[in-house]
Amino acid sequence: MALSIGIVGLPNVGKSTLFNALSSAGAQAANYPFCTIEPNVGVVPVPDERLDKLSALIKPLKKIPTSLEFVDIAGLVRGASKGEGLGNQFLANIRQVDAVLHVLRCFEDDNVTHVEGGVNPVRDRDVVDIELCLKDLETVEKRRERAQRNAKTGGKAGDEAKAELALLDRIKAGLDASITVRAQKLNEDERAAIRELFLLTDKPVLYVANIGESQIGKEDDSVHVKAVREMAAKEGAGVVVLAAAMEAEIQQLPEEERPGFLESAGLTEPGLHKVVRAGYKLLGLQTYFTVGEQECRAWTIHTGFKAPQAAGVIHSDFERGFIKAEVMRWEDLIKLGSESAVKEKGLLRVEGKEYVVQDGDCMHFRFNV
Repeated sequence: MALSIGIVGLPNVGKSTLFNALSSAGAQAANYPFCTIEPNVGVVPVPDERLDKLSALIKPLKKIPTSLEFVDIAGLVRGASKGEGLGNQFLANIRQVDAVLHVLRCFEDDNVTHVEGGVNPVRDRDVVDIELCLKDLETVEKRRERAQRNAKTGGKAGDEAKAELALLDRIKAGLDASITVRAQKLNEDERAAIRELFLLTDKPVLYVANIGESQIGKEDDSVHVKAVREMAAKEGAGVVVLAAAMEAEIQQLPEEERPGFLESAGLTEPGLHKVVRAGYKLLGLQTYFTVGEQECRAWTIHTGFKAPQAAGVIHSDFERGFIKAEVMRWEDLIKLGSESAVKEKGLLRVEGKEYVVQDGDCMHFRFNV
């Protein structure tokens, strides 16, 4: 299941630095606007201690975590919706991702220029959102023109076009007031009706407050971090606070030196782990596991998937020929030490096509094609 999160923001807020830390892919990062021109793509494993514990118990030949795709997109500036800077390219790239990770600068550094002249993360968020709203307005206007023509026809098609036109008028009014589509109160049917428009401001968003190393442990004292948290709370969005530059440094260290470095910095885990887990949650994803001597593996599914859909993530034949699923909880397997012990306790269940897979299930599928 290839799902991607676009890392966006103004130039010089730390997007490429964060991308480097996330993917260790070496995306160029420099102190001038438009350093990132073509988007860099990195596939990042999702840290999961459950998989670690299952692998420690089973001792398979391979341990395979699930992953997310992060895309480092060129910095956006005022006027991007009209093609300023790399605006057209930025907007085309962001249209392709499933969710947005919006990096906001919350650190002061005279050596790192700011295209808006000073640090103000809420203003920076507004600059990006306004440009995205303007681009979405163009898309909605084009669709409205078609709906207006169709509304003049009679019968069912005309009625459907009138309903669509009414919805588009509401969305347009919100965008005109710089209200993102995700902040507009649309129901599920209305969101489904506009899904094919791929509106930029309808994508779920996670904010990253990028602080300086000297601010670690003092995040609550930062007026900029406080402003980001208050802003996100009003939107119902998530926030992760981290020092992207330090996170990138951590990734350059040998594995065995990282725990000591984190401890010296007063951290229990890399901030990147929080970003990846938050991104996973943002996309409405969860994990189930397959365990065996050959491999222990985490599989990504959407929350609410039934057993056949989950099986289809492994292979389409599994879904097409689904018969039953053997299911046990990962906690039971760890606690009891083996699958046979789980069976003896009556904790291994056989589930059918209507079973809704739960996060942390260990599953084995029976199928026939």
